[in-house]
Amino acid sequence: MQIHDFSDKSSVLNTFVSEIRSITIQKDRMRFRRNIERVGEILSYEMSKTLSSDFISVETPLGKSDINLPKNDIVICSILRAGLPFHNGILNYFDKAENAFISAYRHHLNSKDFEIIVEYIASPNLENKTLVLVDPMLATGQSLALTYEALKSHGTPKQIHLLSVIGAKTGVDYIKDKFPKNTHLWIAAIDDNLNDKGYIVPGLGDAGDLAFGPKLKN
Repeated sequence: MQIHDFSDKSSVLNTFVSEIRSITIQKDRMRFRRNIERVGEILSYEMSKTLSSDFISVETPLGKSDINLPKNDIVICSILRAGLPFHNGILNYFDKAENAFISAYRHHLNSKDFEIIVEYIASPNLENKTLVLVDPMLATGQSLALTYEALKSHGTPKQIHLLSVIGAKTGVDYIKDKFPKNTHLWIAAIDDNLNDKGYIVPGLGDAGDLAFGPKLKN
């Protein structure tokens, strides 16, 4: 797996990451969603540099211009619900992409242990397409791995890109062997630790709750 970690790179991306981490700024739910969306846009731009491309002739009012454009058939797949703002940011840049959605959630067995349950899949055919798998918080890595397993029945992608906002080293290490070797991971920041509940430290908290409000606990 090729890992593109932007943690140590100086760019405006860090501004948006700092704001979604801030316990003060993240209280503004609309700004939190927009910052997640912005991170998705920037990572999409960086990812676009690696896609296949071809020159297309575009007619202008004064002549013709040959422009090198990406030509991949892209499917963006998000894990509900925290992935929705991130998905929108990526879709802003790949507006012709097809879309897939998966419901995956943590089922807590006790105060420390949990399992990931996948219940719902809506996906187009993935055969020979470029799969962009989206999960803003790469904590244990189980959600991404199980989502990929669930999608295998929809065809074999030609290329796979994983996009995350913040990950933990544990989760990044876990998924390395769960995806094909030519998979790319694009991530804004990687943190060192997970706490005993499987949340990234320092992380930012629960991205789904911060984006859409707290949910009832089962």
